[in-house]
Amino acid sequence: MSHDGIATRSVMRSVAFLGVSALAVSVLAGCSDPDPAGKPLAGQDIAPAARAEVADGGTLRWAVDAVPETLNTFQSDADATTTRIAQATLPSMFRFDAAGRPERNPAYLESAKVVETEPKQVVLYKLNQQAVWSDGREIGAADFAAQWRALSGKDSAYWTARNAGYDRIEKIQRGDNDLEVRVTFGQPYADWRSLFSPLYPKEVMGTPDAFNDGARRKLKVSAGPFTVKKIDRKGDQVRLTRNPRWWGEPAKLNEIVLRAVPRDQRAAELAAGELDLAEVDPAAAKRIALAAPPRPQSPSAGASGTPLMGPERGPLTPTQKRDKARFRGFEVRKSLEPAYTQLALNGGEGPLTDERVRRGVARALDREELAKLVLSPLGLPAEPVGSHLALSGQAAYADNSGAIGGQDTAEAQALLADAGWVQGGPVKEEKKGEKAAGSEADKPAKGSEAGKTEKGSEAEKTEKAEKSEKDSRKDSEKESGKKDSGKDSDGEDDGTYIVGEDNKGDGDEGRKGEHLAQDGKQYGSKQLQQGGVPGAYAPQGTAAPAGAAVRPLAKDGKALTLRFVVPAGEGSQSLRTVADRISVMLERVGIRTVISKVSDESYFKDHIASGQYDLALYSWPTSAYPATDARPIYAKPVPAADGSLNVEQNYTRVGTDQVDQLFDQAIATLDESESRSLIRKADSRIWAAAGSIPLYQRPQLTAARTNIANAGAFGFGTPVYEDMGFLKKGSGAPAPGINR
Repeated sequence: MSHDGIATRSVMRSVAFLGVSALAVSVLAGCSDPDPAGKPLAGQDIAPAARAEVADGGTLRWAVDAVPETLNTFQSDADATTTRIAQATLPSMFRFDAAGRPERNPAYLESAKVVETEPKQVVLYKLNQQAVWSDGREIGAADFAAQWRALSGKDSAYWTARNAGYDRIEKIQRGDNDLEVRVTFGQPYADWRSLFSPLYPKEVMGTPDAFNDGARRKLKVSAGPFTVKKIDRKGDQVRLTRNPRWWGEPAKLNEIVLRAVPRDQRAAELAAGELDLAEVDPAAAKRIALAAPPRPQSPSAGASGTPLMGPERGPLTPTQKRDKARFRGFEVRKSLEPAYTQLALNGGEGPLTDERVRRGVARALDREELAKLVLSPLGLPAEPVGSHLALSGQAAYADNSGAIGGQDTAEAQALLADAGWVQGGPVKEEKKGEKAAGSEADKPAKGSEAGKTEKGSEAEKTEKAEKSEKDSRKDSEKESGKKDSGKDSDGEDDGTYIVGEDNKGDGDEGRKGEHLAQDGKQYGSKQLQQGGVPGAYAPQGTAAPAGAAVRPLAKDGKALTLRFVVPAGEGSQSLRTVADRISVMLERVGIRTVISKVSDESYFKDHIASGQYDLALYSWPTSAYPATDARPIYAKPVPAADGSLNVEQNYTRVGTDQVDQLFDQAIATLDESESRSLIRKADSRIWAAAGSIPLYQRPQLTAARTNIANAGAFGFGTPVYEDMGFLKKGSGAPAPGINR
């Protein structure tokens, strides 16, 4: 995860969105459109090639963030690399197409469908008769049953991160033959396609010990185009090799080596010839793009807009000339991730407990401007995200942002005035120990758990708010002046500064906007991909425009000042710049913001998850199964037995009974059209509550050798590992060689 968004698929099963409002609002705009889901804003960019054009053999060296702590995707510390390994080595009954919609995986399934609805829902799986585990045993009902028992939640000896869907199964039986599996549900389950993807062998799921420990460091039995040959923790790499028992199209590559390489070191590793494929940040992507000649847009990719280097590159500097030589043979493939960046508003305490104030903040934002700020410089479609629960192209998507409305300064001010916040009102000088108008707690909570709110220490924002605008301008200029480095000139990037002090701007006069996008680094808990606390994806910095200042809002002698928490570590200068731009927008309606920079290690755990913030930026992944995966993010918080608040993944603390009911109805409705309609209704009410404001879909930038086929920026789609490889010589791309 990272600081501008969040997630991953298993984890995604606990994705993060927002609470909502009890307002009655129209369900969605464009009801007459037969398919409001539309198409993906950008498709895959993977240099597709027919298998006949791909050479046999070779090793693909692919950068990842870390060697995983576990190979079990259902454990809390599973991460993105765990998922990547599972995709290449284990069965998945369904995978995702280029539009992010589930499709039957023919390598494992001949068919899967609901064959009974009364008195119980029954799904019949007919397995591919050639599908076998690497030890030669047929994949069958015993594996399905073992996974159900492990993940049902009935046996606490299994240390599982999630059991959504499996807890609705009543029994699993063999069908008419060994290739049929009958799954009977005790309660109707609309998202049944989400189950058994991945499917582990009964040797892993059969006992708590095997589940908890046996599959953490090795997979003795697998069933994909590749197997896990070796996990080298000292060498920071995982080696996957062809599965000799694979019955499908044979893998083109001999091996895939997943190398753990920090984001800020990937450009150097690519230039040194040590990597073939790596997701990179925008700064590195711009350097690499210098070396790649213009190429026709991939037919699978979406509208490209302007190229990474802009329509006119102009004369190259000496450094750029060196980069052009160093990165010869590479190109940048780009798409949009199945994840979006949001502004989160903490409705658990402070002024944002008032829905009118949250809605006022939302109406002050120009989401189109923020999307263009991030995506246009990358040549990617710059459209604001219109849903909390899906992205354009996914089946449940519809633009429901009309439930809150677009940018409107007058309406924002009217909402704030209705909540009692008056422009230019008297502000009493606060005494030591008095509460600020923003979030109560300013310090990280000690001993707090993700998913619960504890009463933190008292805020001391007023002392921090006394920092001068000169310091704020100096800090902001340091951020915008950064180029490729992830650190400020002094190597540090922490502290607090106020935006809107003395009715002044944020110190960005004369600065030119720099390109924004995510750094892709994950922060906070490792669970976001496989079921845990997410971090935020930080976009790269851009200057905020100076805006017309208005008199600050005040109520009961206190100014309306919100604490905007951002991470202080590598790459976070980008998030701070995004926060600066939003802060300027809020200043225009009289809301001050105190930018508080905290360490990456504590950002999510001690601030977002524990509720120690007013405003924050982070990202959530979206899912093909929002009724299952999004519910924990928007469920109404409930008091726990120990007096704390159980928020699951609803870190904005905003929720309603109505939204919970809509999710419950959607998950129990087997009519797919009706289920999607219920999800869209839920999203409209989430928008109306203004607990979080989706901003833009996250960009995905992947540096790849020009002769690599069927790999790159995958967008919504699941990678097809057996088709990846190096083009044969003479296939239209330079071939530095495949025998590495």
